[in-house]
Amino acid sequence: MTPGFLLEWYRKKKKTQRNRELESERQKGNVLSKEDLVQSFRSIGIEKGDTLLVHSSLSKIGYVEKGPKAVVDALLEVVGESGHLLMPTSPNPSMQLDYIRNLDIFDVENDPSKLGAISEYFRQLPSSIRSAHPTEPVSCIGPKAEYFVSGHFGELTPYTNKSPFYRVSEQQGKILYLGVTLDNAGTNLHTLEDAVPNFKYPVYFNQDFEVQVRLPGGTIEKFKTKVHNPEQSVKRKCDGLIPLFIRNGVMEEVKVGQAKALLVDAKGMFDCMLSEYHERGVTMYTPEGSK
Repeated sequence: MTPGFLLEWYRKKKKTQRNRELESERQKGNVLSKEDLVQSFRSIGIEKGDTLLVHSSLSKIGYVEKGPKAVVDALLEVVGESGHLLMPTSPNPSMQLDYIRNLDIFDVENDPSKLGAISEYFRQLPSSIRSAHPTEPVSCIGPKAEYFVSGHFGELTPYTNKSPFYRVSEQQGKILYLGVTLDNAGTNLHTLEDAVPNFKYPVYFNQDFEVQVRLPGGTIEKFKTKVHNPEQSVKRKCDGLIPLFIRNGVMEEVKVGQAKALLVDAKGMFDCMLSEYHERGVTMYTPEGSK
């Protein structure tokens, strides 16, 4: 397990290098507008009325005129007023155990997302509603946004059938991995672990943590939550599941700007995980199956 300060140094180095590359693209006139993104999102299969959960990396897309605003505006335009746009907005950039041990209070309205510039811009929009789980909050815009986020508060684990992650699949939604893959954004894979009684691996740390949450309006509530077990987390091989999902027709490799992307049928992915787990022992830790 790499020390946190080394990971931070590496991330900053990569970000500086990528910013130089993007500036070079801008100077060459290779600039993506909101209109370009609207066309691209529609071309990969995102439609009006969709429920869409997005994991993203802005820098991977290329030089985007108006940055995160253009990406979010384009996504909102494509799903339309009848659709729903969701983004994970976790304030935790590292291991859940380290984060929770040092957490004084989770402020739903004010704690920034550490999952990239697009998610942080989205979180701050006036129409965006954020769920109140301290380790894996999700923000949502849409006519039923309250439904997607309201059940998250008070859940012992953040991926239950009341979570936004599960409800996206329940509502026949889609997941877009925009410039990221399952290895660094495979949150929905955990819905399997919470759905299966006595899941075969110790994915959660053997201690529950009582946390304080400041809700919108200022009220402070306490509840208990589990966090991932670091010893099990380092055994993840999430990208190893990509060929399985593609073969089963629930995932498609696409492209947006310069970014490689994955577009997923959320319910199809969940059903595939569930059947493959019971039939062959497939998990993110054993993507080829186990006895």
